[in-house]
Amino acid sequence: MQSTVTPTHCPYCALQCGMNLTPAPDGTVEVSERADFPVNRGALCGKGRTAAAVLAPGVRLTSPLMRDEGGTLVPASWDEALDRIAAELGRTRAAYGPDALGVFGGGGLTNEKAYTLGKFARVVLGTSQIDYNGRFCMSSAAAAGIKAFGLDRGLPFPLEDIPKSGCVILVGSNLAETMPPSLRFFTELRENGGTLIVIDPRRTKTAEQADLHLAPRPGTDLALALGLLHLVIAEGRVDEEYVRERTAGWEDARAAAMAHWPEYVERITGVSVPQLRQTVRMFCEPESAMVLTARGPEQQSKGTDTVGAWINLCLATGRAGRPLSGYGCLTGQGNGQGGREHGQKADQLPGYRKLDDPAARAHVAEVWGVDPDSLPGPGRSAYELLDALGSDIRSLLLMASNPVVSAPRAAHVEERIRSLDFLAVCDVVLSETAALADVVLPVTQWAEETGTTTNLEGRVLLRRRAVTPPDGIRSDLEVLHELAARLGVEKGFPTDPEEVFEELRRASAGGAADYSGITYRRLAEEDGVFWPCPAEGAEEAQGPEGRPSVTTGSGVPAPGLPGRPAPGEPAGSDDAAGGPGAQGRAPGRPAVTTDGPAGVHPGTPRLFLDRFATPDGRARFVPVSHRATAEEPDDEYPVLLTTGRVVAQYQSGAQTRRVAELNAAAPGPFVELHPRLAARLGAAEGDPVAVVSRRGRAVAPARITDAIRPDTVFMPFHWPGVGRANTLTNPALDPTSRMPEFKACAVRLETVET
Repeated sequence: MQSTVTPTHCPYCALQCGMNLTPAPDGTVEVSERADFPVNRGALCGKGRTAAAVLAPGVRLTSPLMRDEGGTLVPASWDEALDRIAAELGRTRAAYGPDALGVFGGGGLTNEKAYTLGKFARVVLGTSQIDYNGRFCMSSAAAAGIKAFGLDRGLPFPLEDIPKSGCVILVGSNLAETMPPSLRFFTELRENGGTLIVIDPRRTKTAEQADLHLAPRPGTDLALALGLLHLVIAEGRVDEEYVRERTAGWEDARAAAMAHWPEYVERITGVSVPQLRQTVRMFCEPESAMVLTARGPEQQSKGTDTVGAWINLCLATGRAGRPLSGYGCLTGQGNGQGGREHGQKADQLPGYRKLDDPAARAHVAEVWGVDPDSLPGPGRSAYELLDALGSDIRSLLLMASNPVVSAPRAAHVEERIRSLDFLAVCDVVLSETAALADVVLPVTQWAEETGTTTNLEGRVLLRRRAVTPPDGIRSDLEVLHELAARLGVEKGFPTDPEEVFEELRRASAGGAADYSGITYRRLAEEDGVFWPCPAEGAEEAQGPEGRPSVTTGSGVPAPGLPGRPAPGEPAGSDDAAGGPGAQGRAPGRPAVTTDGPAGVHPGTPRLFLDRFATPDGRARFVPVSHRATAEEPDDEYPVLLTTGRVVAQYQSGAQTRRVAELNAAAPGPFVELHPRLAARLGAAEGDPVAVVSRRGRAVAPARITDAIRPDTVFMPFHWPGVGRANTLTNPALDPTSRMPEFKACAVRLETVET
């Protein structure tokens, strides 16, 4: 085992906090702070501090497992396991065709693994049926961002800009628990005289830090945003010059907003008219302001429109594409951003290219050395793919995901998984989904491998291998290489992550998410590189008046000269591509700076300061109107359920539930309900309460608090079994993003005999 200190990044959320790892003589690994990384500046949450506990042999898988004739998973050799997977996949393809093969990935895979998994599905298996659990994370925000700006990157500015803004509206995020090290940026915002508005049905730890907390009824964020825009218009706060010069589509969006007068919005949301007016004042009076959304408004069957309404508010007030202002999305999963940029999604190719664009297909096919016509078209989205298991899709290869716990309508998804002819799972631990597999492959994890991730800022980072994996463990890249060879593709699936990244650079070149100017050397020497970052020699794109799109080294343009560098500061690009154009190259792609080494692009910390990533450089208003959730309360199911996370657990809990310290802090599920609701039910603190929806029943202890609305209950979704919150949730899909409606469904409560 190595004995040196290795700087790397946390395996959990999209902050990708910097940390140092030091192997100890007894085989354990010490996690220590890394103060030089700007995102967390040394701070780590409990999950980060204990991340190395999952490296222990007693916690993680150390041998392939294969189901025997008696139905038991037993140890097997790698050759036996890989031969079995290849044979079953080949048999399914021969009997039913390539689209009978499904591939399901995860937002925790590195860029290299996500890229290779997408390539494997399309080149080796020939299937269109690939998607990943990141579809459940921020796909609605991505869809809305592309509609409005021509580009999806979680944050179009670094986190360091937040404390310098005048006001931040935080919609549906409890970052004090989901990504605690980020809270310091919002604390500094307030220390600097800025204000924080938190919108959440619960008075969370984040809401307690706010200058103003709005508690709307779950599923009404769209009406709330429209009501605020109505007041902006009525009070004469629209930035008319900005709207005229930098946007399109205002009149239709304006008309839609004016139909949502304050009293109407108050009835829908439960947020009072005085609070609506106060929010508008706080947001509009400073010179700069931001809106940041998270899963609350996004995980809805109208999530794309909801995010679009918040973007419209930013555009109408001139808050997008200006210094210290804008709309951003707080990505959840560790590589949720990079995971969807390079081909893991059902409709995308590397570089955030669209799979149905002939030029994009031609570009990527040339890199891959295949005929463009051989690439399958777009497939099913995540939930639709899971719903088709056992019928249209007969065999599934699954990596780094646990849908038995994390998918909506989870009991149904579990049933579909059980109905498969064949399931192979690659994972670090024996998750609830892996326990149902025919073959389970133990793979390396974050500290045992090198690879890149892309955090919520669009900052591409290098995770370094710090320890040697136990004997019997292989990487996902090795797994895909071996399976490809067994299925007749001998070349094109390297096992070295840097070699894969070099190919990814070529495949992404000219696309919206252009990584072609990023190298492992640069990532090792810098604190990450922000995409888009074209390669040396890429043609220069021109901003307004023929000048290059640029931003300063600090990212804050000189006053009155949007995008122009201040004296003495280096220039970089602020523009980005919105979609593939000729030869797969996106229109409006970033400029290449000439500062520093000749032709070396510095990356793009701040987007849109000169122009948006649309063909004409203008942002698009999208007219939207309020509509109800897919399942409103009624006499049979009179209460709304919303779901979320707690600080000590992460996602489906497959890894964090194996860490003693985290389990001690959060040992199991609970049902959070208001005292009035508890009194009507006759439930006391700690009593078991059944929550029943049209999809199933979950039971967990009552946690009674006045920090939640009386018409709403909350459950965290980290646990399997009788307390599985996603047994209840509604798979109703957003028509654009295909995001399920995790955040609002109708339920009833029942007491449970003890």
